[in-house]
Amino acid sequence: MKRIFQATVAAIALIATAVIAPAIGAATTSPATASTPGWTALASGAEAQSNPLKGFIPYQGSYSNFPYSMEWTYFPVSAVMTGPNTFNWSQVDSALNDIASRGHQTAFRFYLDYPTKPSGVPQYLLNGGLATHSYNDYGNNGVSVSPNYDDPNLRTAMGQFIAALGARYDGDARVGFVQAGLLGFWGEWHTYPYNGTNGQPNWFASDATQGEILNDFVNAFHATKLEVRQPNAQNASLPIGYHDDSFALETKTSSLGWHFMDNMTAAGATNKWKTQSIGGELRPELQSCIFSSAGCPVIEDGGDNDFPGSVSQTHVSWLLNQYAFQNGYSAADKPNALAGAKSMGYSLRATEALVPATITAGSSASVGMTISDIGIAPFYYSWPITLALVDSSGTIVKTSTTTWHVSDIASGASVQFTGSFPTTGVPTGSYRLVAQVTNPLSGGAPIRFANAGQDTVKSGWLTLGTTTIATGGSTAHSYEAEAASNQLTGTAAVASCAACSGGSKVGYVGNGATLTFTGVAGGVSSFRIAYASAVARTATVQVDGGTATTVGFPATADWNTVGTVTVNVAIPSGASHTITIANPTGWAPDIDRLTTG
Repeated sequence: MKRIFQATVAAIALIATAVIAPAIGAATTSPATASTPGWTALASGAEAQSNPLKGFIPYQGSYSNFPYSMEWTYFPVSAVMTGPNTFNWSQVDSALNDIASRGHQTAFRFYLDYPTKPSGVPQYLLNGGLATHSYNDYGNNGVSVSPNYDDPNLRTAMGQFIAALGARYDGDARVGFVQAGLLGFWGEWHTYPYNGTNGQPNWFASDATQGEILNDFVNAFHATKLEVRQPNAQNASLPIGYHDDSFALETKTSSLGWHFMDNMTAAGATNKWKTQSIGGELRPELQSCIFSSAGCPVIEDGGDNDFPGSVSQTHVSWLLNQYAFQNGYSAADKPNALAGAKSMGYSLRATEALVPATITAGSSASVGMTISDIGIAPFYYSWPITLALVDSSGTIVKTSTTTWHVSDIASGASVQFTGSFPTTGVPTGSYRLVAQVTNPLSGGAPIRFANAGQDTVKSGWLTLGTTTIATGGSTAHSYEAEAASNQLTGTAAVASCAACSGGSKVGYVGNGATLTFTGVAGGVSSFRIAYASAVARTATVQVDGGTATTVGFPATADWNTVGTVTVNVAIPSGASHTITIANPTGWAPDIDRLTTG
């Protein structure tokens, strides 16, 4: 990454099962039908513009031009390594803490040779006679030097350094990705034009040294994801991802044979994104123009200039794009840039949830979520899902960290998670069950779902449904709309419905026509109405002829697809209550059944 621009719970584990469901494509904005009996479909929505560990990121700093969740920085090895096995990490910790103070993770790389910057080689090695090459390329004019990467003393020092780096930062919540730099200009694993071609000497590390450096990184990092610049047969089998530092210029498969995806293909690593992350830098010359209607000029023969195609081929999760933050896109170009940022990496959508209508106080309730990754890459870390109960004032009264991990969801696939939520210590009353993928970074943003229920009840949380904590519990009762004991007025009539629980439903309710359920058992704070409606509708609901409550019924896929809404209206104790559904000014949905408990 050539820096062209200048920028200054109380955790209670849930027993969970993960059942792989069929892969799905991008969902529509209308709510789907729950595929699991007894579960409730969750309405889709737009993903948040910024989610952790994905999208465009800037160099370390505070910016307001563009949303972001991660920041990039470099470090010279000389700033840390002061002698054999002697280290001072203050500069690194200072940067990580500064970035974490904004709720962001850090992606970083160490270098030995950065053109135009003082040498990153530890001074004790230079003093000890390490051979170096001076050069003027890239505007360097002899400032930095290219070391002899195969020197035994340098090689020993790098082994010590990498081991210490991993011991200190592997699994650190402040760190998003670590790039295996060190070698080559900018730590990009090349010394072009000094690569042994066109009559030039080859300054780069030997294959043996490259392999040793990579193995050192793999041995030092077991939790934090690693990336390296050049895909090749030597690293294809290692648990390490890649970064493309000329993204959208030298990325896609080409006839030249040396673009990023050419190398991925040659290494047999085109599917490595499924387990290892892909990052990089949007080529600096393209950053200002790639999202404009005019596009970018031809920078080099065989160049891609194709951002969507490059995203599709690489399955990239994040890219450095300093222009978005330092200069900022015009009003005409920014929507395209925002869409480009969101197109990278994972995108999680919850499609259905299991939330019991009533839970006996002090017991554990069976709960569940089905989650799809509709993005182009998985989420690579085992961040758990946290569930919580929120009361009517918006206060979280109970949290429980599950053993459900979003890293178990492959891109384009769905996973159904089930488990138990303990209610010990929760007062009786009505609550919302909410969920989030909790960021381990203190103050870090959680992953937000691409659902309409995201942030509607509690910021940072997805609403799954409503439940009532009741003393002694409540016996579940189900009442069919078409039951002979119910009262239908006006145009309300029974109609067949293959997907409905009794094979029938009551339609043409509203515009004066009503449906009244009779003999309904009470003692609950809420109940559910199952319905079918190809368009969104509303209805009024009255218990025992009392105050009418208006309830919204989101559209289902068609008139024979059943959805469920929860009505937060109490039914008093007793065994013979009435519930009337109506709409005095328009049509209500078709009604399948009513469920309490």
